[in-house]
Amino acid sequence: MSVIRVTDPADPRLADYTRLRDVNLRRHLEAEHGLFMAEGDKVIRRAAAAGFEPRSFLLTERRAEALDDVVAGSAAPLYVVGEQTARQLVGFDLHRGALAAFHRRPLPGLDDVLTGARTIVVLEDLVDHTNVGAIFRSAAGLGVDAVVLAPRCADPLYRRAVKVSMGAVFTLPYTRLDDWYGGLDTLRAVGFHLMALTPGEGSLPLRDAMSALGPDDRVGLLLGTEGDGLSSRWLERATARVHIPMAERDVDSLNVTAAAAIACYELARFTG
Repeated sequence: MSVIRVTDPADPRLADYTRLRDVNLRRHLEAEHGLFMAEGDKVIRRAAAAGFEPRSFLLTERRAEALDDVVAGSAAPLYVVGEQTARQLVGFDLHRGALAAFHRRPLPGLDDVLTGARTIVVLEDLVDHTNVGAIFRSAAGLGVDAVVLAPRCADPLYRRAVKVSMGAVFTLPYTRLDDWYGGLDTLRAVGFHLMALTPGEGSLPLRDAMSALGPDDRVGLLLGTEGDGLSSRWLERATARVHIPMAERDVDSLNVTAAAAIACYELARFTG
C-alpha cells in the first residue's frame, strides 16, 4: 500500500481533486483526463466493486484507514491530508473524509444497452446532477433495466450525481443517444412503447396506459426537463402521453424525481 502524506493543497499530485464545486472546471478537467470522482467510503467501495479502476484515493487524517481493504487491492496511491488542506483543495469541508478518482470507461453502444432490456427510462435534457442521480437510484432500486440519455443531459458520473445515486450509476446500464431529433424513432423501431410523462391535455393515467400493453411488450418512460418538461418533438414521437393522477388540491404534477420514482414503480408492477 502506497501511503503519501501531503500538506500543500497546490501539490500537483492532488490535481484530480481540485475545486470540486466548480462545475465548469470539473467538466473540462474530468473530460480531459477521463476521470470521475466518488465521495464517501460506501460509494467508493461500490465503484471499485463495479470494476472501475482507481487513479488515486484521498483521505483525511481521521479517516486514513477507512479504505484499507480497497486500497490494498489497488496499485493506485493513497494521499492522506489534514482537514484544512482538504478544505482548501476541494473547496468545502470534506465531512465524509474520503474521495477517490476513478478512470472512466467508454459508454456502451445503444444496441448493447437495449439488448435484453424490457423497461427503460429515457431522459431528455435534464441538467441538474442531483435529479439525474436520484432518478438513477429510483430506476435501479425498482428494477428498470437501463437508462438512455439525450445528448444534453447532465453527466451521471459527475460527483453530485454519483453521490445522490448512492452508486446506482455504476451498475445500471446507460448510454446517450447520438441524435436527439430522431432518437425516439430508433427506440420505437426496436419495439419500445414510449410513455411520455406529462400533465398536459390528452394524457392518460399511467396505470391505464400500461394495462393496455401485452405481457411481452417493451416500455420506455420519457421524462423531460426540470422546468418545461418534454419538448414538443418528443411528445409527438411518443406512443402515448401519460400522467400520474393528482388529488385536486391545486397541485397539477410532481417534481421530476418524485414522478420518476412513482412511474418506475408502475413499470415494476408491469414487469412483475
